[in-house]
Amino acid sequence: MDTMTMTAQIKLTRVSATYWRITFDNPPLNLMGPQFVREFRDIMTAIEADAQVRVVVFDSAVEGFFLNHSDFLASFDDLKSIPPGPTGLESWPDILVRLTRAPVVSIALIRGRATGNGSELALACDMTFVSREKAVLSQWEVGVGMVAGGGPMARLPQLIGRGRALEVLLSSDDIGGQLAEAYGYVNRALPDAELDGFVEALATRIAAFDKWAIAKTKSLVNASLPPDVEMAAGWDACMASVARPATQARLKAFMEIGFHKPGPAEDHLGAYLSRIER
Repeated sequence: MDTMTMTAQIKLTRVSATYWRITFDNPPLNLMGPQFVREFRDIMTAIEADAQVRVVVFDSAVEGFFLNHSDFLASFDDLKSIPPGPTGLESWPDILVRLTRAPVVSIALIRGRATGNGSELALACDMTFVSREKAVLSQWEVGVGMVAGGGPMARLPQLIGRGRALEVLLSSDDIGGQLAEAYGYVNRALPDAELDGFVEALATRIAAFDKWAIAKTKSLVNASLPPDVEMAAGWDACMASVARPATQARLKAFMEIGFHKPGPAEDHLGAYLSRIER
């Protein structure tokens, strides 16, 4: 096994020539900031350029967090200054669209919180498998007056239906592994003790198949994807929403009760959103 540390926040492990692991490692909360996005873009370029890789599995080295919300202490100007990617979309939606279209199979292995950006990544992956006991998915943005920026408004209705999509987005509540499976938000919720073995076996199995057949099959399934313009609209609305005084006031109030630092507000984000003073 050949392991290469790409950066301080993301690690790429080449389990074999055909099967890679991409591990998020930005403790303590696995937040997504400009540095993370730049590193992820490099990872995407490597995936697209490699002729042999057939399966990539995303996981986390940070206990309790798969991939969390954005880093609100970082500069959003730095994020917005990253040039659009090959799709013509801005940085984060560009990564997500490229991942969905890449001629490899992408699998999210979620143990812990997939909040905001983590949920958006799961929706961009081809398959998602989660810990029944420990996984939590959340599109929390409306709870602080924001609009999500990574395309869940475009992707969720096709995946789980309009009504359930609106429930997830507008309630801003935490969705546990079992409910996520029942809704079709994820492929399966497995007992935590079985999750790693299941994903490893599936990834290894697919990685042994013919890449042309994998890529061709995926490209035909992708005909059902929402158009890129829907992803772009969500990103534009997100960036505009962050700057709103009402959103800034809610974020400040949320931070005052523990948001953005290790503790119960981050561990139980959905419940704590209801404690923000209106």
